[in-house]
Amino acid sequence: MKNYKNEKRQHYLDKYSIAHLFSFPIEEYIQVHEYKRDEWIIQEGMRPDFLFYVIEGKAKIYVTHQNGKVSLLNFINANDFIGEMELLNEVYYTKGIQSSTKTVCFALPFHHFRTKMLEDVTFLRELTKFLSIKATQMAAKYSQSLAFPLENRLADFILQTADEEVYKEKHVTVCDFLGVSYRHLLHVLAQFCENGYLKKEGRHYCIQQYNRLEELAEKLKNK
Repeated sequence: MKNYKNEKRQHYLDKYSIAHLFSFPIEEYIQVHEYKRDEWIIQEGMRPDFLFYVIEGKAKIYVTHQNGKVSLLNFINANDFIGEMELLNEVYYTKGIQSSTKTVCFALPFHHFRTKMLEDVTFLRELTKFLSIKATQMAAKYSQSLAFPLENRLADFILQTADEEVYKEKHVTVCDFLGVSYRHLLHVLAQFCENGYLKKEGRHYCIQQYNRLEELAEKLKNK
């Protein structure tokens, strides 16, 4: 993790200002963190020291079950919070957050801001909107598994997880997240390659027709 300082820090504070989300000044103690691909922003089971606000990049949420199986739960994108549940709850099992691309976040230290944030009507209103959207998206994920074929859901998954047009997620992770068989997943990936949407290179896939994947994924959003 890199902690930006001086001019680079100020550049991000100016370019992606979130002052409007709060009714009190935050700039003095706010930090700007950069995480490289596959770096853990938060380790599972360890409470974070910051409330994060993503300004660039993408990340994934993981949880380990009692039987040792690790599951991908959801995605995090720009303008999403990380650590909001730990802010609101004294007792909460923290999920693992891993960057899927280079990710830059504002980091608001709890020891400076917790009390103010929990008393700030402006911030709590924005956080409520975020949590409402997050809950709706999680519910939609489960309904989509019944309403849409794998082609649409896989296209959306590839776009969510690709880094610089390279898709490299483990098949077992995808099968678990999308609720499909290994054989079915390989069949649809082969179709995408035959149609020219993807090109297989070793264990990775390169996106060749981004617009075609977007067309398939867009059907999920128009439901």
